[in-house]
Amino acid sequence: MNAASLARLLPLAVAAGAIFLAARWTLSQPQTAPMFLRIPGTDREGIAPPTVTAANLLGKLTSGPGQPLTSPTAASWPNFRGPHLDNIALDRSLPTTWPKTAPSTLWSINTGEGYAGPAIHEGRVYLLDYDQPQQTDTLRCLSLADGREIWTRSYGVEVKRNHGMSRTVSAVTDRFVVTLGPKCHVSCADAITGEFRWGIDLVADYKTKVPPWYAGQCPLIDNDRVILAPAGETLLIAVDLATGKLLWKSPNPHKWAMTHSSIVPMNFGGVRAYLYCASGGLAAINAADGSLLWETTRWKVSLATPPPPLVSGDDRILLTGGYGAGSMLLQLKKSDTQITPEVVYQLPPETFGAEQHTPIFYKNFVYGVIPGGQLVCLDPVTGKQLWNSGNQRFGLGPYFICNDQLFLLNDSGALTIAQATPEKFQPLAQWTLINDAHESWGPMALVDGKLLVRDLRHLVCVNLRENTHD
Repeated sequence: MNAASLARLLPLAVAAGAIFLAARWTLSQPQTAPMFLRIPGTDREGIAPPTVTAANLLGKLTSGPGQPLTSPTAASWPNFRGPHLDNIALDRSLPTTWPKTAPSTLWSINTGEGYAGPAIHEGRVYLLDYDQPQQTDTLRCLSLADGREIWTRSYGVEVKRNHGMSRTVSAVTDRFVVTLGPKCHVSCADAITGEFRWGIDLVADYKTKVPPWYAGQCPLIDNDRVILAPAGETLLIAVDLATGKLLWKSPNPHKWAMTHSSIVPMNFGGVRAYLYCASGGLAAINAADGSLLWETTRWKVSLATPPPPLVSGDDRILLTGGYGAGSMLLQLKKSDTQITPEVVYQLPPETFGAEQHTPIFYKNFVYGVIPGGQLVCLDPVTGKQLWNSGNQRFGLGPYFICNDQLFLLNDSGALTIAQATPEKFQPLAQWTLINDAHESWGPMALVDGKLLVRDLRHLVCVNLRENTHD
């Protein structure tokens, strides 16, 4: 080989060596995906629809050593936003005044990355988790007493990290538990034994498009039916709770897509309807047969729509969202057989606009957290902001009301208790419940004084009742 040939080959040899060394170094590093923070306002960058793979929903059932807590009451937190779908709890055993010391932790467990909140029924905790090593959606049935697993049911599905994986609350009755996974797989199991009952793949069966940050829709059990919003070939469906048999499906003429919002029931004019915020607007579906009662395209959120509609009166619906959406109040008008939603007012986000968690309508006032993390009390009739929490911020964390008190969890796992009053912001206590917390965004649940809170990787149960003063 002459000198000219060597000169030509030398750069190629150097490049090949560099590629070899780079590959060897890459393979020697821990294969952990990078963590990305979800920062409101910057989420538009680099979003790609998640890929969908078929799942065998029959899955695998595994028994554990846990035993359900025997409770002296019938208290339950059976689904998203509690027993009455309003995030209002009633527990007269809790104290009305609070000490400076934090309540004791009864138990704490590690979870897969996500924000799915727990459901609680008959001494059992149900959490739809994602097992990253096994690549499975995993329904965990835990003991409320100590957090030990009673059983788990898993099915394989590949879910890549995209601001966590799981983010829905299961729905449970005495007999059944229903879940909706990150990639829109619906599964029903026996609530006691975990045995598989039925499953639906919304993507395969109804051409659902998985939302950018995976499904946030929580399944709704209404008597003996499960109500779901595929928002694909059909907008909503009703299936039999015991069998999964399709009972009705509603049209989707505008091809509206699934959002992160959940379905809300509402009774108006003697008719029961299901309200759903889809990608193109709000629709009201007749609960009896799936027919469209009314719709409006006046309400749209530019990117993500997590908060469902808030029924704030017999004929009023408050719509709220982030990404600059603010809020809108609709009032329903009935003429003969026709129902028309009319816009009463619109509010800028700095007045009221909940980004992630649904506001609470309580004693004719609305409480919610607006962009920037301030807690706000709103007069829903006038749209006037009555007070805000000023410099005290709560980020994107969850909240509920119990016994005229607001319980708010901030991003860092600190719980604040404040008076639920339209008079002024009045904090009563604050404690850190999750040490070294990161993104404490999962919905909370309260049963018999036991408060369940979670962040990205932990579920914690604390005892609020221990501070009761006899």
